[in-house]
Amino acid sequence: MLTGKARSKARRRLPSLACAAFVIAALGRLYAMDWPTENGLLLSNFGWNSRGRPLAGSVFETRDAVRAVEDGTLLFVHQPDSGASPLPSPLGCWAAVDHGDGLISIYGKLNPDRPEPEPEQVSRGQVVAEPEPPEGAADPGSFYFSFYDRKERRWVNPSMIIASQEDTVAPVIFSVELRGSSGAINPAQGRRLAQGRYTVVVNAADSQRPNRPPALAPQRIICSVNGMEIGVLAFETWSARDGALTQGGLPVRQIYAPAPGWELGELRLTRGQATLEIIVQDAAGNARNALYRLQVE
Repeated sequence: MLTGKARSKARRRLPSLACAAFVIAALGRLYAMDWPTENGLLLSNFGWNSRGRPLAGSVFETRDAVRAVEDGTLLFVHQPDSGASPLPSPLGCWAAVDHGDGLISIYGKLNPDRPEPEPEQVSRGQVVAEPEPPEGAADPGSFYFSFYDRKERRWVNPSMIIASQEDTVAPVIFSVELRGSSGAINPAQGRRLAQGRYTVVVNAADSQRPNRPPALAPQRIICSVNGMEIGVLAFETWSARDGALTQGGLPVRQIYAPAPGWELGELRLTRGQATLEIIVQDAAGNARNALYRLQVE
């Protein structure tokens, strides 16, 4: 079973649902925003584990123009050769639109041949740039999109601000591991394990594209032991302070290492029976769970 001390530690490592609800309520008025492309394909999204590093936005593949998600002020367009970028991200050519109250939308990896405009008002749906051109003439272009909250100094998941696309497919759980001093254990195969400390590692993805391999991060991963929720890893915001990304006060590198998957926290199991449950949810509310009955010796 999970000891009280371990429960306390796990809760410190994993953001709570109450925190997620607060963020959603604070940003609820912005849910009417559009996606930045009319016919683009979402290749990867906020929270995806990119070789051990978190993605703080979304990558689209499109033949369409890049459009403003809502009315705002076009702050500027940054060209790679125009000097140092004030944002700590290698976005290449990028544009920023201020929507008020500290929230800006950022459009990166754009076509550098587009003339650099002066700051101006833009309307929802207005073309602000063209995507980065593809290597082949017949291939679609691509661009990067994200939201940044300058007041709170954090990156915000676009799915919290823009209504999710229609999706009825549950996420996929590829694997769950318990990593201890003696190595990694697959709870689906090794149902007997020694008491001690284990790090829970989950590799999962949102499978909203049934005709293509899933490559999207889920919205939330929930871990519970013996029916008691231990904590929640929610891909909703990353704080950006002093050049480092954090979530709940913890460096993101603790959650994203080692790849693939995410570290959900540390458990201390004592002798007896334990039921471990992992629930993975996507932005549309679809969920999938995996249940493991363990004998701790």
